[in-house]
Amino acid sequence: MRTVLMVAEKPSLAQSIAKILSRGNMSSRKGLNGVCSVHEYTGSFVGQSAHFKMTSVCGHVMTLDFIGKYNSWDKVDPAELFSKAPTEKKEANPKLTMVKFLQVEGRGCDCIVLWLDCDKEGENICFEVLDAVLPVMNKPRGTERTVYRAKFSSITDTDICNAMSHLGEPNRNEALSVDARQELDLRIGCAFTRFQTKYFQGKYGNLDSSLISFGPCQTPTLGFCVERHDKIQSFKPETYWVLQAKVNPEKESSLTLDWDRVRVFDREVAQMFLNITKMAKEAKVESVSKKEKVKQRPLALNTVEMLRVASAALGMGPQHAMQIAERLYTQGYISYPRTETTHYPENFDLKGCLRQQASNPYWAETVNALLSEGINRPRKGHDAGDHPPITPMRAATEAELGGDGWRLYEYITRHFIATVSADCKYLQTTISFSIGPERFTCIGKVVTSPGFTEIMPWHSIPLEESLPHCEKGDLFPVSEIKLLEKQTSPPDYLTEAELITLMEKHGIGTDASIPVHINNICQRNYVTVESGRRLKPTNLGIVLVHGYYKIDAELVLPTIRSAVEKQLNLIALGKANYHQVLEHTLDIFKRKFHYFVDSIAGMDELMEVSFSPLAATGKPLSRCGKCHRFMKYIQAKPSRLHCSHCDDTYSLPQNGTIKLYKELRCPLDDFELVLWSSGSRGKSYPLCPYCYNHPPFRDMKKGMGCNECTHPTCQHSLSMLGIGQCVECENGVLVLDSTSGPKWKMACNKCNVVVHFFENAHKVRVSPETCELCEAALVDVDFNKAKSPLPGDETQHSGCVFCDPVFQDLVELKHAAMRHPMHRGGQGKRQGRGRGKGRRPGGRLNPKKPKDKMAALAAYFV
Repeated sequence: MRTVLMVAEKPSLAQSIAKILSRGNMSSRKGLNGVCSVHEYTGSFVGQSAHFKMTSVCGHVMTLDFIGKYNSWDKVDPAELFSKAPTEKKEANPKLTMVKFLQVEGRGCDCIVLWLDCDKEGENICFEVLDAVLPVMNKPRGTERTVYRAKFSSITDTDICNAMSHLGEPNRNEALSVDARQELDLRIGCAFTRFQTKYFQGKYGNLDSSLISFGPCQTPTLGFCVERHDKIQSFKPETYWVLQAKVNPEKESSLTLDWDRVRVFDREVAQMFLNITKMAKEAKVESVSKKEKVKQRPLALNTVEMLRVASAALGMGPQHAMQIAERLYTQGYISYPRTETTHYPENFDLKGCLRQQASNPYWAETVNALLSEGINRPRKGHDAGDHPPITPMRAATEAELGGDGWRLYEYITRHFIATVSADCKYLQTTISFSIGPERFTCIGKVVTSPGFTEIMPWHSIPLEESLPHCEKGDLFPVSEIKLLEKQTSPPDYLTEAELITLMEKHGIGTDASIPVHINNICQRNYVTVESGRRLKPTNLGIVLVHGYYKIDAELVLPTIRSAVEKQLNLIALGKANYHQVLEHTLDIFKRKFHYFVDSIAGMDELMEVSFSPLAATGKPLSRCGKCHRFMKYIQAKPSRLHCSHCDDTYSLPQNGTIKLYKELRCPLDDFELVLWSSGSRGKSYPLCPYCYNHPPFRDMKKGMGCNECTHPTCQHSLSMLGIGQCVECENGVLVLDSTSGPKWKMACNKCNVVVHFFENAHKVRVSPETCELCEAALVDVDFNKAKSPLPGDETQHSGCVFCDPVFQDLVELKHAAMRHPMHRGGQGKRQGRGRGKGRRPGGRLNPKKPKDKMAALAAYFV
């Protein structure tokens, strides 16, 4: 019996697909990485009986990055990143050990069926999976085919079974176009970002952004927002005048007429028209016309339109809307949400999808009427050849989906029903009047057939006062005629919906990446999202765009990126050479980069006007170890210390508070120590600003505080305050937080584990002695007599936090409340507490280590 491995893009998709193909008759088990499950069943494959193993990845298996030293901002000239710096594929998430997992499951398999999402990214992941699995699979006999690709658009029984019976092959060209985009974005983005971040953060203190990033798509996206801001700033309002007339067709009613000239910008001319019309006491009907008009039903829904509506009508950001749509898709409620197509294929089962909605109380009446009377074929839209339009695939209730999930699903369903409904028809009556020599008009609309507006009421024709019945030559008394003074108003800031439209029109990003680019400019503090989801550029965003325009407008205009996107599409179609496109594009941007570096003074002049130099920013906090003058603490992102006398800047840990640490000094460089804290429920540790940026010992890395310092005698170091190995992570050490009294705690110097102990103790010290059982350092604890929890009213006790029964009830494990996932896990392995005795903090009576973390926790704290 042959063994067939099948791989989907997400664990939930693998489960749904396996359930459909096995008709629910499958066994499931967890894979070795603990995240992906494996679902096994038997069936037939290409006419033979086979054993199926269905599993998944979690998005991309690999990611592109520079090798070794080229990841260091300090050691490498950014210009080298365009060509010299070699790249390599690394595991996208090393913790998932995805490659090893795929190889374990793929070993001994005869065939592989790839169920990755059917878009370019999905094709790229196909080849990442194949690179991991093919070397360990059984070798094919002769020309036997072993690699298959399933093409599907929704997680329904029909679609999945149909995909299984029409298997194709993965598309190498589409995968290459993604590789090209990844490499271009990495090389171009990193080179510009590193250069401008280092240049400007070294000069200005209040930029309030930890990264001054550049992106080939991100920067033109910001350009659209700043362009609208510039139009608002340069707008000069003009005064104009409008003639408004009211007539009384009947005694009780009045009708407001619109002036055919619309408006005039000259006051005297407007006054002249007013005087002329005032002489006439009656309005004469010149013509009455009635015309039946049609408001077309919408085109089928694609990604860009969904994102536009989600932002404009539902108040959801594009990134959030896309995440919800993906969740609805993986749960089988809607078809694939990444599509550029607005045209249903001829064989699409529209009635089947409509029948699914026949019992929903919100639209059951409309759906049943359509099914009995017959549906309309949807309008002919654009066929991009990727996926069908976004369609509801099964019924759902508000209770099932809840909140934003239901709101998005409801819109998608209403939109779908509208596409197969009739157009809205209405009768438009236009009456033309003359008052003296001037012409006025009045328009009324009456709906004759609501059509699709029943299901999309927000598109309905607004109810208006009915026009009086009249004929040519009728006269009505003029009740009022006046001159209104008005002003032209500036455009408003771009909404997300308008920005998405501009990005699509100019070819910036894809339907999948548009939400990411908009999210990036918000995250970088280049724009802020105001009420109505309008995007208002910040000072930094404005200055950057103006700077790019001043140096090289093509860096910010959409033209060059649009041209690159076209080249990438040609790679996907097999009409352009991957290496040539890559080489040509990088050569253009390399030249632009060198010109940008040479001309940076132009942008710097704009920065000087808007931002303060480092020396003039921040408040004095701690003394420099070189000149012994006060250094200034700059709170704006990225927070740092700056010594204006030495002209040195020292980076600090982010996303916490910094304060002076008791005016104590580092024994190595005489810098005053500062204390970083993530809050009362989090962790805190002291650090020397100089050592944090220039590690003093070989086994230390940049960005390590005193809780990771291996100085043998300093009272703040790991050597003196380390207690034992962390109970959760492999390399971490639990270090006493000597500032935490009377609510004492020790915290891991790698992960966010915090252990609270000895509350209300007067003093807690780490002893030089070690525990005989687990080799952790002993702790000396002094309690006040009135608050001592120790037996026999004792006030002092020395023992092991992990093993001493007296301490057992006084220790509580928690996780630090972080403001942000800022703690980078250091990779340097630490020997116990770093006192050179090779301890194994965390060992126990039984020399065997527990197999999992929960067992470790139980061993320590129960």
